Amino acid sequence: MAEFMNVGKIVNTHGIRGEVRIMPLTDFPEVRFAKNAELFFFTPDNHPVMVNVESSRLHKNMYILRLKEYGNINEVEKFKGGMAKVLKENLAELDEGEYYFHQIVGCSVITEEGETLGTISEILTPGANDVWVVKTSAGKEVLIPVIDDVVLDVDIEQKQVKIHLMEGLL
Repeated sequence: MAEFMNVGKIVNTHGIRGEVRIMPLTDFPEVRFAKNAELFFFTPDNHPVMVNVESSRLHKNMYILRLKEYGNINEVEKFKGGMAKVLKENLAELDEGEYYFHQIVGCSVITEEGETLGTISEILTPGANDVWVVKTSAGKEVLIPVIDDVVLDVDIEQKQVKIHLMEGLL
C-alpha cells in the first residue's frame, strides 16, 4: 500500500473556475505546488484523487491552485477540508543535517552522559528554531530547543538523538 505525506490543507475553493486554496504544510511549497506537479487530494472522508497542477500563486500565505482536471467550483467542492499529499517516495532530498518531521518523531533522546530522557512525541515550530517535545517515562513533557548547543547528534537509522542538557532545560 502506498504511503503518503501531507503537503497542504485544502481550506476552501477560490472563485468559480475550480481553483482551491491550500495552506502549505511543507518546506518546499514552490516545488509541491509548481506547474505540472502531481498531487493526491484526499477528500475529508479520506478518498484519494490524483491531480495535476495547471498553475499556482501565493496569496495571503495560502497557495491558490488551478488543476488540469477541474474547471468548475462544483467539481472541487468535495475537496474542501481535505488534504493535499504526495507519495512518500517523492519526498525531496534534504541536505546533510536536515530531517523530515516524521523521521524525528519517535526517536529516543539520550543525554551525552548516556541517560535516556524520553521519546520525541511532537515538533513545535514557534519561530526562531524548532522545539522538540520529549515525553519522559514518567509522562512528563520536556521541551528541547533544536539548536547546535543542545542537539549534538541525530541518528535516523538508530532512531536516537543525543543532546547536551543545558542548565534550566529540565
